Amino acid sequence: MPEGDTVYHQASALRAVLAGKFLESTQFRVPQYATADLSGELVEEVLSRGKHLLIRAGETTIQSHLKMEGIWHVYPRNGARWKRPGHTARCVLNTAEHQAVGFSLGELHLMPRTSEDSFFADLGPDLLGPDWDQDEARRRLQAQPERSLGVALLDQRNLAGIGNVFRSEICFLSRLRPETPVGEVADLDSVLEMSYRLLQVNKNRSRRATTGSASTAISLWTYGRAGKLCLRCQTPIIRYYLGEEQLRQAAIEDRSVYVCPYCQPARV
Repeated sequence: MPEGDTVYHQASALRAVLAGKFLESTQFRVPQYATADLSGELVEEVLSRGKHLLIRAGETTIQSHLKMEGIWHVYPRNGARWKRPGHTARCVLNTAEHQAVGFSLGELHLMPRTSEDSFFADLGPDLLGPDWDQDEARRRLQAQPERSLGVALLDQRNLAGIGNVFRSEICFLSRLRPETPVGEVADLDSVLEMSYRLLQVNKNRSRRATTGSASTAISLWTYGRAGKLCLRCQTPIIRYYLGEEQLRQAAIEDRSVYVCPYCQPARV
């Protein structure tokens, strides 16, 4: 499931082949930008902002969001066969040596670079950004103390980069039920520090891991392990749904949470 670490990793791969290169041809396979052409523009930068991937070419920014199924692939310009069906390609960027293709992108926008600040005005501090601000993230979370921690962590307006996998893992490692109100979390800073460490350690990994090493057979504590035994206490992991309808409509992604009922005791 694409989260902040996945987007960071994808941006790094695209940066390696696009940054400092001129675009020879471009295709934007969405009606709104079907006639757009950035041929001849220099790609100055490729970066991630939370779950958004930005490609800055000339005076234009190409913004994409992977949502559930999106992915960027890089191919050599020698006619290499795409690994995804052609009809799922939404963006094709060609340089002299490489081809970058965005498949099944949940969002794709072209905007003037001067519009970036307004486009991302509501986005919270980026856990993988150079200007990560834990104090601001705490302030935003505490502004709605009645909200459940699990829902608040997913809201990109509070802090950017956490998705459903990290939400479950952060709550487990913090020994908190996801439905615990933010106002009842005794040490919110430790939750934020845990969030920061998990995304930082995974940003350059091809396989996400929260249990220590990505090479271990089981790389996650709870997510996707309903009915299986907790790695700490051997209690079966349970799964249930947690979310707000507004957030469910805003982003198509799984809203299930995975919990160890012993390590994360229910509130009395």
